[in-house]
Amino acid sequence: MVNRTGGFRFKTRNKLKKSIKEKGKISLTKYFQILKTGDKVCLSAEPSYQKGMFFPRYQGRMGTITGKRGNCYEVEVYDRTKKKLFIVHPIHLKKL
Repeated sequence: MVNRTGGFRFKTRNKLKKSIKEKGKISLTKYFQILKTGDKVCLSAEPSYQKGMFFPRYQGRMGTITGKRGNCYEVEVYDRTKKKLFIVHPIHLKKL
């Protein structure tokens, strides 16, 4: 029996790559940004910080903040017709 290859970041070399201008320390303003319930956000992964990252398939999707859980936010995203709830760190969110 052969084990399945790949993990959380499987086939994401280009998707989770930073441009030369973005490389370096992470932005503290993005790390500590405060969002309110009902805010529209875009899921954009920060590859240098893995905690609180959503599954890379949802990179670039739009969602709505439904609440807060610890340091992270609950984001509701539609996957075709289904609503999905992600718990995402604010460094991986862009406010629209």
